Amino acid sequence: MKVCIIGLGYIGLPTAAMFASAGASVIGVDRNPNIIEALGRGEILIEEEGLSDMISRAVSEGRLRGSMTPEKADAFIIAVHTPITAVKKADMTYVAEAAEDIVPYLRAGNTVILESTSPVGTVDSLMLPILERSGLAAGKDFYLGHSPERVIPGSILKELVNNSRIAGGINKESAKRIADIYRLFVQGEIYTTDTRTAELCKAAENTFRDVNIAFANELAVICENLGVDVWEAIELCNKHPRVNIHQPGPGVGGHCIAVDPWFIVEKQPDTANIINLCRNTNDSMPAHVASEIRAILAGVPDPVVCVLGLTYKPNVGDMRESPILHLISILKAQGIAVRAFDPYVKDEADICETLEEAAAGSDLILLGVHHDQFKNLPFERLGPLMRRRSFYDTRNFIPAADAEAAGFNCYLLGGK
Repeated sequence: MKVCIIGLGYIGLPTAAMFASAGASVIGVDRNPNIIEALGRGEILIEEEGLSDMISRAVSEGRLRGSMTPEKADAFIIAVHTPITAVKKADMTYVAEAAEDIVPYLRAGNTVILESTSPVGTVDSLMLPILERSGLAAGKDFYLGHSPERVIPGSILKELVNNSRIAGGINKESAKRIADIYRLFVQGEIYTTDTRTAELCKAAENTFRDVNIAFANELAVICENLGVDVWEAIELCNKHPRVNIHQPGPGVGGHCIAVDPWFIVEKQPDTANIINLCRNTNDSMPAHVASEIRAILAGVPDPVVCVLGLTYKPNVGDMRESPILHLISILKAQGIAVRAFDPYVKDEADICETLEEAAAGSDLILLGVHHDQFKNLPFERLGPLMRRRSFYDTRNFIPAADAEAAGFNCYLLGGK
């Protein structure tokens, strides 16, 4: 089987590696020449456990190579970026361009699969008319559908293999063909359905998590106002056998949870009221944290904040839709200087090479991302470097006693 994968990002590249490792001949397509050049050397530009070795092996054995344009193949998989615009609408430019790029190479018997998370109707309303410009009929001459990924950075390779998967087709034969293709490496269950159901399921799965986090974030603010520790309250609530409240935090990031709910709102703006409200609640958390910081630093001239962590989740270098970046922009707009340190991020504005450099002369250390490396912060060493000793934990990650023993005043998001 020859597979052509368009889009070599956090999903496309691991997927290409999986197909190649399973014996397929894979052509990886991306418009970024740096990605293609690196792939030609058997190298990658993203971090994902185990991926570098898998890519190097697949390239050296001739099962995977890169190209700026598609080629004829048995299956075409689109795994391009689907961002949202400033007005929270899906930008489907990359999906449309990928479909157009496939048209000259589409042949009878081929299968075209959209992996990119997209609003309901993308396959049958956007992609199908473009692909049929080939003169072939979808569902008859070639097969078409949507099969969304269900993975998290840091465990992508394991989850691509072990997680269950949905294969949605424009007809039953398309769904069957898609399922057969992924069975080349997927060991989890593969469930067939129609394209619109598959599209809705992926967006709904991440929306469920977003709604739960929004409840936790709203509860955190309520607890602050009522003098209750939200972390203790959630822990006790979750002792109930049918309750599982998520954790609050300074916002929601990543290309999935922070984006996918808007795909549903876009299609049903007058009905998706809860989804819309929850998305806005989570988007408001950086501003809430900034407000708390202003209160902590009230009266401090020319305040400086040391921010620990810039990524959207712990122990990865992915900064897509990071709420901490939004928080930093708010602080700087309010005249608060920011220095940041993140062991997974380099060459970014305000980033310091060491923890000590970031803390030097600051008035507050803010824990924004709970990287494992921050679990045992050296407060005894950091305190003397600072102008004022204050510590604000947005993740309930570090025991306050550790900082208090070094003379810090401690604050907790959702704390008393």
